Amino acid sequence: MNKRIEVALNDQIQKESSSSQYYLAMASWAENNGLNGTAKFMYTHSDEERFHMLKLIKFVNERGGVAIVPSVPQPPVEFDSLERVFELLLEHELMVTESINSVVDICLQEKDYSTHNFMQWYVSEQLEEEALARGILDKLRLIGGDKGGLYLFDRDMEASAAAANKAGTADKKA
Repeated sequence: MNKRIEVALNDQIQKESSSSQYYLAMASWAENNGLNGTAKFMYTHSDEERFHMLKLIKFVNERGGVAIVPSVPQPPVEFDSLERVFELLLEHELMVTESINSVVDICLQEKDYSTHNFMQWYVSEQLEEEALARGILDKLRLIGGDKGGLYLFDRDMEASAAAANKAGTADKKA
């Protein structure tokens, strides 16, 4: 495996691992604040990020590189509000998208079309992640401070987590 690409992929592995921990911290915060649906959504999202990391680790190792399992910094414990949680989630996903685009660019520079092809899955995934975060933020902003709206939102997040779990299980079996 091209060393420059191996370094870039290991950096992406670290970002995916960090993302998993970040969303796990958000899940814990939501659970401790009575937002059980949002917590389930975040737990599911944390698992997805871990899956993204594992997919990269396996790819690097299969291509003859050495995947490095990273240590990750402590994520926040407290968040200002539910809206802030999802603002941070969107900011984080934008950073991950930028990183993935950088890996793709390196693949093109190094003419590693196999890794470029592999990374297209991540490019598509990031489009979905950003759209999801923006949509959730739009809903939260519409709700404003309405407690009834927040209750329904949290219930919808739980349904979304259940649907994502079903889809994720099907994807992993394929």
